[in-house]
Amino acid sequence: MTAAQELSDPNLSLDPMSAAFACAREAAELGEVPVGAVIARSGQIIARAGNRTLVDKDPTAHAEMLAIREAARVLGSERLIGCDLYVTLEPCAMCAGAISFGRLRRVYFAAPDPKGGAVEHGPRFFAQATCHHAPEVYGGLRESEAAELLRGFFRERR
Repeated sequence: MTAAQELSDPNLSLDPMSAAFACAREAAELGEVPVGAVIARSGQIIARAGNRTLVDKDPTAHAEMLAIREAARVLGSERLIGCDLYVTLEPCAMCAGAISFGRLRRVYFAAPDPKGGAVEHGPRFFAQATCHHAPEVYGGLRESEAAELLRGFFRERR
């Protein structure tokens, strides 16, 4: 997406979690697991992405990773100080590591992920003594909506 497209994108006027859901739906249209992520600072969305692991043939192309990369590019810094991440699914260990190294201020996620999540499940990454930076975490926002989006996607695949 070009900078001009981003500026004219109607999803950017949405609240960050709604924009993350829009990204998740776009990912689903591409055949990707419907996960979307948005990074906002000072109330403005600066980066947005949906999963692209299949399209990019890249196992690291999770929505969170792509949004973090874009936010770092936009800000011209590897430190995303004062930035908040909104994501439709609890981040995995890889994404939690990137969140920590990026020094994101807060993480808001919709659906928990008992199998692959690493924030409230599994390794509980931010609670580990080896974690460099632990953001504030708020889970369960619009949880049922995110869970239904995921269930519907996998139901259609079976």
